[in-house]
Amino acid sequence: MSNTTVVSAPGKVLIAGGYLVLDQAYRGLVVGTTSRFYTIIRQGNEPYRIHVRSPQFESDNHWIYSAALHCPETLTFSSESVPRNKFVETSLLFSLKVLVEKRISSLAAVLAQGLDITIVGDNDFYSQQAQLAARNLPNTVAALETLEPFCDIHATLKTVHKTGLGSSAALTTSLVAALFCHLGSGEVSLDADRALIHNVAQFVHCYAQGKVGSGFDVSAAVYGNHRYTRFNPAALTHIMREDVDNKTLAAALDPSTSSWDNVVVPFQLPPGLELILGDVDAGSHTPTLVSKVLAWRKSKPEEATRLWDDLGGMNAKVEQHLRDLGVMAKADPQVYHGALKQCATVKASEWYAIHNASAIVKKLADLASDFGHVRAYLQKMSQLADVPIEPEEQTRLLNACMDVAGVIMAGVPGAGGYDAIFCIVLSEQAKLSVRQIWEEWKEMNVGPLLAQADDKGATAVALNAVPGLARVVE
Repeated sequence: MSNTTVVSAPGKVLIAGGYLVLDQAYRGLVVGTTSRFYTIIRQGNEPYRIHVRSPQFESDNHWIYSAALHCPETLTFSSESVPRNKFVETSLLFSLKVLVEKRISSLAAVLAQGLDITIVGDNDFYSQQAQLAARNLPNTVAALETLEPFCDIHATLKTVHKTGLGSSAALTTSLVAALFCHLGSGEVSLDADRALIHNVAQFVHCYAQGKVGSGFDVSAAVYGNHRYTRFNPAALTHIMREDVDNKTLAAALDPSTSSWDNVVVPFQLPPGLELILGDVDAGSHTPTLVSKVLAWRKSKPEEATRLWDDLGGMNAKVEQHLRDLGVMAKADPQVYHGALKQCATVKASEWYAIHNASAIVKKLADLASDFGHVRAYLQKMSQLADVPIEPEEQTRLLNACMDVAGVIMAGVPGAGGYDAIFCIVLSEQAKLSVRQIWEEWKEMNVGPLLAQADDKGATAVALNAVPGLARVVE
């Protein structure tokens, strides 16, 4: 067992499948990000104590737990901190319960020595707009790049403004994975171990939230980019209680059980298509949006099913276009990149009119057109459910982005609302032009994030391999 274990897990962007991903009949297309959460575990200095610190927050950033293993199978665990951190506490408690059942020989000795755990997230998980304003810096990429990695947030867990990248899922996954790796019961690079880490992280995240959600955010934190089909909620509902015994818990989370029927199909953005993200300083409460949409679906099932089927079919077409472009890029890279260069100088709405257009140009035009249909269905759902999935303010901003030459997709990720947008662009110039629109936009305060698409899921890393990470544990 290493003296220091570091595991990171990415944020997520659900580019297709918002709301539908709650139902096993539909799919979601999720992209991981270069912005990640990191958990660092080292041997502690206080016997039978687990100290957890999140130094980016200005207060209530240190939690202490008592943990000991008596005889071979009796775990005692309690929190000694107020206020409590439900995601950290449940990650520790239920991971240790599973590890006890797995008969990890070193577990008793490790707990007897104590553990020191530090958890930090890349700056993009939290809005930096207030910090930039305090430094009299503009809300630009160049200004964000001047902030030190894992910078202080100048907020508490209750007051921090998140950017919608899935911080709680990335935190939970990195902590669960780090515990399993540090205690010698898992390697995030091994499929079987990764599946168990996924299941434990899903349970912990659901338990901390008080409900069994879709799970796409945890799945992205574990696996990175993929097409996601959710697991049956029955896999977890019977163990959603704190006093669940170790044996029942471990058996329910065992990947070999048939109740875990989630499907992960790897996915990559085609070469030359770059994801950029915008932080909108408004914010939405995702659980409220979801509950209202589900209430509409329950009250008008036929209307909702027709719309969801249409939207699900269009999401599938968007995914297939992206996969087809990846195949085309491999088959003839020169022609492919020539088509990207051609489309990068023209608005997407004009790509069908390009003279003597190649099959690749037509495929790019199909993708832009069909994603426009996805947005139209989301706008219709907004109206029918009376929920701001793509609010009119966001529609105007996204339309302005789509009017930029070389922008192929612009949308609201996940459940939508006011707090974020994404664009996929074909060129550096398109990226700069979109960000210029954001900087000059008056209707809402819009700023860039530094995150890009990244297909790596949960990953073990060396402490010194990540700039700024060693500083936070000094």
